[in-house]
Amino acid sequence: MRVGLVCPYDLSLPGGVQAQVLGLASRLAALDDDPLVFAPGLPDTVEGVDLGGSVSVPGNKSRVPISLDPRVSGALREGAKHCEVLHVHEPLMPTISLLALRAGPPVVATFHAAPGRVGRGLYKALAYGLTALLGTNTRRVTAVSSTAAAPLPPGMDVTIVPIGVDVAGMLVATDRHPYRVAFLGRDETRKGLDILLEAWPMITEAVPGAELWVMGAARGTEGVHWMGRVDDQTKAEVLSSAAVYVAPNTGGESFGVVLAEAMAAGAAVVASNLPAFVEVARDAARYFPVGDARLLARAVVELLQDRGLRQVIASRGEVRAQEFDWSRVLAAYRAEYRAALS
Repeated sequence: MRVGLVCPYDLSLPGGVQAQVLGLASRLAALDDDPLVFAPGLPDTVEGVDLGGSVSVPGNKSRVPISLDPRVSGALREGAKHCEVLHVHEPLMPTISLLALRAGPPVVATFHAAPGRVGRGLYKALAYGLTALLGTNTRRVTAVSSTAAAPLPPGMDVTIVPIGVDVAGMLVATDRHPYRVAFLGRDETRKGLDILLEAWPMITEAVPGAELWVMGAARGTEGVHWMGRVDDQTKAEVLSSAAVYVAPNTGGESFGVVLAEAMAAGAAVVASNLPAFVEVARDAARYFPVGDARLLARAVVELLQDRGLRQVIASRGEVRAQEFDWSRVLAAYRAEYRAALS
């Protein structure tokens, strides 16, 4: 089955959707499903159609690297002639995804984002017109979580297919430091790093041996191990060495893949009580109200000081992470492709 994977975001830059598209492409190729990737910034190692460069635009309390060049339409249509089905990620994102919906083959459309207030208003205004916008080629609609599916019109047939995680690859054989706390995320407001840094003096006062390792940011503040951008192997090593992983995000999250990765790596999770995070971790995390540094600190201190409780939370997380293993996610998407073709 020749599957075209359409990503509106620049693949040369980090991001959750980009990681999922590349992960799906590699695993489909291993099964001889012959994937073809359509995206800006296509890596040389990935078979597909490079749709040029991108521009950074505001979106969902962040910035997203997309193409606004309408000339990609021709390349999409020409490449789509070689595909039996197109898997279009973020189908309402201009320009690439919207154009791909009408490029020719049957479409599986996947919604990733949790729209903000403006986005939810737009979905509500569209109401059932959203079906028309998706077009007649769209045969199947999926979302990565109930949070991502919530803004879609009532009655739309939506299948929840979660984000895929390499569960076995996340747990690295290394010493776990009983007082190590880890964070992973871009240095932007909605990732909540400032809240964690506000809580950190309270944590070290209660647990003098605590150490904080920050991946994805590099401010250089003393008393914190700043790592900047890390590769997948380093990420797995740090998460496997951490006693606690903290996700202090303030909003705009539809899934929380790093929670699943931290659980797979055996770290006990502390997370803000965003609906998407609760959906992912369930009882395998300690939650605190969004933005509350004091209660974040209390949750982390509790886990650092109580080894038995920490092990219970971590064990629950390892079990829960299995639900997001790529083997399950890949099987679910291949079923969607077959359904679209039928």
